[in-house]
Amino acid sequence: MKTLKIAIQKSGRLNEKSVELLKNCGLNFENYKSSLISPVSNFPLEILFLRDDDIPEYVQDGIADLGIVGENVIQETEVEVSYLQKLGFGKCSLKIAVPNNNSITALEQLNGKAIATTYPVILGKYLAEKNITSDIRTISGSVEISPGLGLSDAICDLVSTGGTLKSNGLVPFADVMSSEAVLIGQKGSENDDLVQELIQRIQSVLRAKETKYVVLNVERKNLNAVTALLPGVKSPSVVPLAEGDWVAVHTVIPERDFWDRISQLKQAGAQGIVVMPIEKIIL
Repeated sequence: MKTLKIAIQKSGRLNEKSVELLKNCGLNFENYKSSLISPVSNFPLEILFLRDDDIPEYVQDGIADLGIVGENVIQETEVEVSYLQKLGFGKCSLKIAVPNNNSITALEQLNGKAIATTYPVILGKYLAEKNITSDIRTISGSVEISPGLGLSDAICDLVSTGGTLKSNGLVPFADVMSSEAVLIGQKGSENDDLVQELIQRIQSVLRAKETKYVVLNVERKNLNAVTALLPGVKSPSVVPLAEGDWVAVHTVIPERDFWDRISQLKQAGAQGIVVMPIEKIIL
């Protein structure tokens, strides 16, 4: 039987979440920190632990069939791969930032200025689209310190919380791109049955993470009002209770909707509302 290879980050901000996702898909493997390859015992899959910068090219060149990597890395390496699934973690933004005592207030003022970055390809395309000509200085390592050392007038780097920028006296100035972890594959890999099976597992885990199982009690006379507030995968299940005028309603709700509707549910007559996590949802 064919064995797939999936490349994930060996260490760094995406490693832990990538491993967690694959394990939640029911895949049994050891996260060998000192090894490059970990076989999955219950699915025809091998996991390659690589530097994130190498993952897109490994997938493009067929060394790995699939990869989990940030969109920023894919765009910077300019590879030809298929985007198979956004994964909802590793979210960040690539931003231009300037010193907080700087006089730069408009994008046009970056003309002729030096900008330090580890993403010269993405930054170069962004500036070209804006008709800005800057001196892009490629730096590996701590980009945030370059203005303080006199190496640049601004920086372009990934920002998650903004704490690192603030601690180095920098403020965000312009959004270049948003990024999150994605599952990528070789061109045409989405047509492979084994790849589709793995994608289905991943999607079931992602749906479950965003959804809650809800059970509530309501008098029959208020049932229609309550069920109208409960968008679920399909219509909710209604189960009679021992007390004849009451029923239990079972459904699933996107968590983002639930907290907005809980007061409406209570006003409509819902009682004893129980909210539970879901492990997987397969449609």
